[in-house]
Amino acid sequence: MGRILALDYGSKRTGIAVSDPEKIIATPYSTIPTQELEPFLKNYTHKEIVDTIVVGEPKSLGGGDTDASAAVRDLVLRLKGWFPAMEVVTLDERFTSKIALDSMIMGGTSKKSRREKGNIDKTSAVIILQDYMTKQGT
Repeated sequence: MGRILALDYGSKRTGIAVSDPEKIIATPYSTIPTQELEPFLKNYTHKEIVDTIVVGEPKSLGGGDTDASAAVRDLVLRLKGWFPAMEVVTLDERFTSKIALDSMIMGGTSKKSRREKGNIDKTSAVIILQDYMTKQGT
């Protein structure tokens, strides 16, 4: 049984979350510079079985495209090219950064840790992954 990877894609860095092989628990994995995403994913999928990659899709409050929408669509096309046998899906990521920050505050995360943008990115990826797994009924 393979894992699910979730990506909170950004122009500078990408937050990554991963499920356990049984697809029950979403866990923050890492935040990496976006330019290192392709080698990271190829290395990770060489070591671990991954069934699905979920990419957070940026949407405006009204549900339309944002400035980042085209870059995410381009990433999805590249992912499908890199991993043709793997399912690649998008999921509306509206409010994930706000939810991530709020959950970090409620969890007692220090202000210093919350100021580290990478921590918010990987927490956002967890929220994307958990939302996907909930919608899939896993």
